Amino acid sequence: MYDRMYSIRMRAAEGGPHEQGGLHISGGETLVPKVLLEETTKNMLQKALNHSRGDADFIQVIVEKISSNEVVSLAPLSVTTEAVKSVEEGHHRSVEILQSLGVSNKAITNGMGLLKSTTNFRGAVVLSASSGERLDDRGLRGVRATRMGWSHEGYARWSALYAELASPRIAEAIVLATKVAHAPFMIAELCWSDDPEYITGYISSQQNGYVRITHLKEKGDFSGGRVFYVSDDVQMEHFIDFLEQTAVLLV
Repeated sequence: MYDRMYSIRMRAAEGGPHEQGGLHISGGETLVPKVLLEETTKNMLQKALNHSRGDADFIQVIVEKISSNEVVSLAPLSVTTEAVKSVEEGHHRSVEILQSLGVSNKAITNGMGLLKSTTNFRGAVVLSASSGERLDDRGLRGVRATRMGWSHEGYARWSALYAELASPRIAEAIVLATKVAHAPFMIAELCWSDDPEYITGYISSQQNGYVRITHLKEKGDFSGGRVFYVSDDVQMEHFIDFLEQTAVLLV
């Protein structure tokens, strides 16, 4: 472990900053040692400038130094893939998985409805897994998991184990899903990308790991986002503080 790590966070929008109604184009998040800081920041900028959602005219990159004794080490979630042939089959399988994790039909319907809309949520929406009620008060901002990344050794092991999945997109998703799954009061995450060219989504949990579902929307569809399902005893301040402030490194 390095003595110092750096959290790099990027967000990009078209038509001005997100807070002023700009369309969300891209985002990125990682933890790196100082030796990789410049290269990683450049890669983040390239991601923002070359994205299928549009032409970003607002790009914000935040770099923050983090002491290694503040970093929590976690093993990445296991990965499985549900190969489905249609959006309908993908949604049906998603319902079955969420039900098995204790998420109510009402909460599933509400979460699916949010992700099917084209509302420009910049972060996740937090829903009660039993009632389906929205519990965060963040509006379009939502709740974002930040300060997380792979260790070099951890990524090398993971990419050797899942060679067919070792793309930057999936690697980033595994980091986020692993941190979120370990948040207190967390039951399950449902996600599919708002990238119109990417139709695979996932459901993640400590119980089932990271379950990829290969068809959750049609190509060309700009809808997407993420829903965090939490237990009824959730302490929102504690939950959000873990997601936003606790630094996590996958090993």
